[in-house]
Amino acid sequence: MNSFARTTVTTPLYSAARSSVGRGHALPRAVLAVAALFSYPAAAQVPAYQQAARLPPRIMNFTAQPESIQPGQSVTLAWRVENPNAVSIDPDLGAVTARGSKVITPAATTTYTLTVTGPANAVLRKTVTVTVAGTAPVNSGAPPAKKEIQHIGGHPDLSGVYNSSSFNFGGTQVRGQNDPITATLKPGAERFKVVRGPTDTGLYADCMPTGVPGAYFVPYQWQIVQGIDRVVILYEYPHLFRTIPTNVPAHQVDLDPTWMGDSIGRWEGDTLVVDTVAFNDKTELPGGFKHTEALHVVERFHRIDYDNLDWEATIEDPTVFTKPWTLHRVYPVRRDLDKVGEFICENNHDYSQFFKK
Repeated sequence: MNSFARTTVTTPLYSAARSSVGRGHALPRAVLAVAALFSYPAAAQVPAYQQAARLPPRIMNFTAQPESIQPGQSVTLAWRVENPNAVSIDPDLGAVTARGSKVITPAATTTYTLTVTGPANAVLRKTVTVTVAGTAPVNSGAPPAKKEIQHIGGHPDLSGVYNSSSFNFGGTQVRGQNDPITATLKPGAERFKVVRGPTDTGLYADCMPTGVPGAYFVPYQWQIVQGIDRVVILYEYPHLFRTIPTNVPAHQVDLDPTWMGDSIGRWEGDTLVVDTVAFNDKTELPGGFKHTEALHVVERFHRIDYDNLDWEATIEDPTVFTKPWTLHRVYPVRRDLDKVGEFICENNHDYSQFFKK
């Protein structure tokens, strides 16, 4: 077997550790090396990314340049932390990535507080004060200003970066992520249930397209970009996208099957309804089910408030399941991210020979 399923750089455990770096959790290179080494199932009893998640957080630096300015001038805040569960800067900035910078123009003398939370309820803080000449200090404990939902073409703007269903990066919980899967196989359709062996490296180890709704269940964030007559969804893993027109009344006939299917959208009030058909049969559904090319998925997106997106997917395949079944999640917006990152698969080699007795 010579596939991504055996490479130490793209196994699910390493991917989970790697996705944390620069996307909200900064892990030392040594930790990544350990994660890569021990991600092969026979090499460790405890997954390496879980070991990495127990490391204490550290604040490497938090600076303001310059620290003293005249009214109307700007300052660059820069920070770098390691092994956090969540990072924030108050006032004004709120949640931020583990490493970054921000140009700000404070109206008055302000003390900025970098707060880092980590495993075992660890909390670290560091402050830096920007002095604005001729002004009195302001309250540094004020929370970030509440953000309102914007509208595009009369519809709520769903644009933003969101957590996946599987991981709570940025310290924000995905509601419903532990809800049970309600799918029921038809009699005689048992072959569609996925059974994994002891050396199986997992569903997302081969970097192949995930399909829908599997794209929301990988440990990487995803992004909605909304326009007047279409919505684009970008999935960081494995660099997938969907372009969903909202001005097309029906699917074209005789579509070729594809990994992500053919999607069209429509608005029902403030809810975006996305209908997707024309899948191939090569992807896996949440809960460990295969499907046929008859798969039909209907998603409903509704922005509850600026920070939360309600998502529901109804899944139907009359060859496989007794009836349609539904998944439901509430995805938190990642205020610390303004876009998804680049994801590249490489080193497609079989490393199993290095892990034999």
